[in-house]
Amino acid sequence: MAKIIRTYKLNMKFRLTFQLLPLFLIVFSGALGQHTKLKNESGLMGNRFLTFNTVIRVNQIEVSRDRSIGNDERSLHTPARVIAFRNAVAKGFPGGKMTWSFSWLALQDTSVAYREIRKLVVGYHYKYGDDITFIPGAYFANAYNSTEQVNKDLHDALKIISSMVGNGYRPLSIVAGFMSAANQQYLAEKEGIHVCQGNIWSQFSIDNQDGDGSIVYPYYTSKEHFCKPAQNKTDFIDCVNLDGWTVDFLAARRKGFEGGFNSRMGVGPIETLGRYGNETGLKEMMHTTAIHFDKGFQLNGFAWVTNCWELSLPMEVSSLENWLTAIRARWPDVKMITQGEFGLLWRAHYKSNSFNYRFVEKGSGIGGSDADKEIYWFMNKDFRLALLKDKTNNTEKVIDFTRYDLPAKEPAEMTRKWSLLGEINQKQSRPQDKPVPLDSLSTKSRAIISSHYKYLFKNN
Repeated sequence: MAKIIRTYKLNMKFRLTFQLLPLFLIVFSGALGQHTKLKNESGLMGNRFLTFNTVIRVNQIEVSRDRSIGNDERSLHTPARVIAFRNAVAKGFPGGKMTWSFSWLALQDTSVAYREIRKLVVGYHYKYGDDITFIPGAYFANAYNSTEQVNKDLHDALKIISSMVGNGYRPLSIVAGFMSAANQQYLAEKEGIHVCQGNIWSQFSIDNQDGDGSIVYPYYTSKEHFCKPAQNKTDFIDCVNLDGWTVDFLAARRKGFEGGFNSRMGVGPIETLGRYGNETGLKEMMHTTAIHFDKGFQLNGFAWVTNCWELSLPMEVSSLENWLTAIRARWPDVKMITQGEFGLLWRAHYKSNSFNYRFVEKGSGIGGSDADKEIYWFMNKDFRLALLKDKTNNTEKVIDFTRYDLPAKEPAEMTRKWSLLGEINQKQSRPQDKPVPLDSLSTKSRAIISSHYKYLFKNN
């Protein structure tokens, strides 16, 4: 019996050391001094992750400190709404953590309501472990501001948030919608923040900025373009670039509202619950979630779903609770952590862009998610490739081939056009984007694809 006890103690000691290793790597990989600590999180691989963000603002789109576009949203941001929203998260996913992002005006507003909102959210940080951060320009900072101004906004807002939360607090990440490479480099090198929600995957001809061409899962940003993964050490920015919210791949291949559909449809409430109602909307949200937590988990070794649900949206918070409850019921092992914690777990595992992501989706039949279509995505640091299969005639064609080993350049002026369009782009906005059979690509393109996925050419 004594021998068994000694063996058990040794095994437990080994298990404890192994479990704490990812936390050790995270703390000593650039997160020193950051207030939020990871507790009971094992590591990246072998896990399913959910990250959930919200935006608190004053105006609909605060393009700069003193200029706004759209509606005044003060009446939609109330302490009661904040309390109900956080209670829905707590009920739907007990123990789950989320990320709160404040706009510049929401940090500055001196009204009783906004003072109470800030106090409540700080309380949630200490009660639940939520992260509190800044959203510059309300998603589209680089479309309306210079690089220098965005850096100044980041620096000043982070100081305000640190003072607001106290105890030496620093956010683990930034929520940005889109964020230029130069600004992500500033975040990493000057502010010590190594996670940025810096791209909205596949966004094109919708909202106030385009940004198609990136990787859907985390990657280190290239100094050339925020949609491009870093290619080597000289090109490398130590900032993990995250998508804004998980979308249905089949819906996302469209331009904006083309065909009467919404290209942003996925887990977001506007395009699902708001368009199709609670029952069908939840069905599509779960369909998009399953793309990652089922087959995607098998293919990639980990899975990630992310959602941004703006506080001002008119949907009932019970719908949020229902989605979270459904996730826990179907995938009870899912970890709901903050955006920053997830990014740092990825950073601890990947020291470079050595990822190889693959995804498969069969359409849900809802909206632009065609029931008669299947889509296959392949993503690595060299390129991204999408194959669309029509099940009615069993044909398969390339709808996107974007090489990242070629030079790229971000706009020098303030514009909405920030996409990185490759040889063929899924949105079909150019004559050259017409879908083609894989075999019809150039010899060079086929060779590059074959170097990663030789089995795609097995019939040749």
